[in-house]
Amino acid sequence: MAKIKLKQRLGDLLVNAGKLTEQQLQQALVEQRASGRKLGQTLIDSGVLTEEEMMRFLARQLDVPFLDLQDITVAPAIVTLLPEVLARRYRALVFKREEGVVGVATADPADLSALDAVEDRLGDYQIEWAVVRESQLFEAFDQLYRRTQEISSYATQLGEEYSEDDEFDLSDSLTDESEGEATVARLLQSIFEDAVQVKASDIHIEPEAKLIRIRQRVDGDLQEQVIDQANIASALVLRLKLIAGLDISEKRLPQDGRFNINVRKHSIDVRISTMPVQHGESVVMRLLDQSGGLLSMNETGMPEDILRRFRLQLSRPHGMILVTGPTGSGKTTTLYCALSEMNTPERKIITVEDPVEYRLPRINQVQVNAKIGLDFSSVLRTALRQDPDVLLVGEMRDHETVEIGLRGALTGHMVLSTLHTNDAISTALRLLDMGAPGYLVASSLRAVVAQRLVKRLCHNCEQDYQPTPDELTWLQHIAGKPIPAETKFKVSKGCQSCQQSGYRGRVGVFEWLELDDDMIAALRDGDTQAFSAAAKRSRYYQPLSMAALHYAMSGITTVDEVLRLAEYLVDQVDEDASA
Repeated sequence: MAKIKLKQRLGDLLVNAGKLTEQQLQQALVEQRASGRKLGQTLIDSGVLTEEEMMRFLARQLDVPFLDLQDITVAPAIVTLLPEVLARRYRALVFKREEGVVGVATADPADLSALDAVEDRLGDYQIEWAVVRESQLFEAFDQLYRRTQEISSYATQLGEEYSEDDEFDLSDSLTDESEGEATVARLLQSIFEDAVQVKASDIHIEPEAKLIRIRQRVDGDLQEQVIDQANIASALVLRLKLIAGLDISEKRLPQDGRFNINVRKHSIDVRISTMPVQHGESVVMRLLDQSGGLLSMNETGMPEDILRRFRLQLSRPHGMILVTGPTGSGKTTTLYCALSEMNTPERKIITVEDPVEYRLPRINQVQVNAKIGLDFSSVLRTALRQDPDVLLVGEMRDHETVEIGLRGALTGHMVLSTLHTNDAISTALRLLDMGAPGYLVASSLRAVVAQRLVKRLCHNCEQDYQPTPDELTWLQHIAGKPIPAETKFKVSKGCQSCQQSGYRGRVGVFEWLELDDDMIAALRDGDTQAFSAAAKRSRYYQPLSMAALHYAMSGITTVDEVLRLAEYLVDQVDEDASA
């Protein structure tokens, strides 16, 4: 079994190699003693050496390869030769296995006790060591040590505890001492940990006749795991209902609720919705990570020119600003970013929401409850009597809410809200369709932000891409002119970092419409065609598809994402026209 060991202390080696001076070493040693960190990490954190410089230096001194995990594909089955708890403790990852030999990457080759522990654990194999960056290593842990096997194991265990014909015992579920309840809790904990690990926005639990599908929405797409133990579905749903405070005896009607859990040092706010289906109850949970706090306006990805105009409109004392887009397009995040900037002691802010998603200090947030008559319009009337400066209405859902909101904006309040429309131009027209008088819309509406989310290219595995003739035709149609020949589009082939998808995260695409005199005059006259023409001529207007094309031309996203968005917008226009 191969042994790796530094012949001198790390500090002396770095000084002898000219990587740092004796003075820098002594200063780093003082910082190390004060912080308790290792010397290598202290030097990296202080900026004396970069992480890659440090790792490459150690690799040369130890005569082992320096490994870039982005360049290789690691099979999860191989990774699990070293359990996750040990991998994280010893900062080591098994990345290959060939005929009795395993490759192990370490981020701390100077920790001999950790190396010995790994060798003892993998005693049946000869080890070929490699050195990797610690940041890459921990990212790989999150991607490769999924809870799939753990979830399946707990599901199997729970399925054995409840036979096919047994109903889940309610009395057992109400006591934490029952073995079945403990297994349910561990299974749900694993499901939540896996979702947080991959940054999932939603968890779907869908029972069928002979199986359960657990699906997670990651970057807009669903990832599926199938569990064969269909008889545990009622146990999962019951436990979730108990946590959320829902009626556990009611299985025939949909229910909504929320609860908060702590997972992997993240405070997760969970919105739960249950719905009766053919083989039980389907559960969908929206996950909101509260631990990281809200994004700032600068972090939304909004282009600088739109951001500047948006802030200017927010600084005005009254008027209505609408943010539009489909469910899951980031509307609420944009509005809360705006609220967080406006949230000062001098302003009274009231929100009317269903549900309240983010809890903010100093802001009076009202949860709508239609069952007791606490709907948007009734709360909005009361809120206007509470001397607010700013009102946020979760959604303009009906004629009454629209008219109250517009009149509130007209009488000296700043009103922010959302609307489900296809683009910015159709938003003002939708208000007219909902029965709002043209003069009221013209006098109150100040600006509209339409937005979508497109997938962000994985830059670790990107490569140049030449659009096909058909794609180029579409892109030129979107641009309204030929695409410059020197434009370099990108595509990602898929790598370990992006789980072979080619994408990592999403970025907002924004369309800004600020009403000018021509648009206001058209609204007063109820002339929708004149309004649309004036909007398209306006100084700051740029269609969503054009904004996405700029991202593709800048290497932020792919041609596929631009065409997907453009196709969606065309389909929506056709649907609206037919309606």
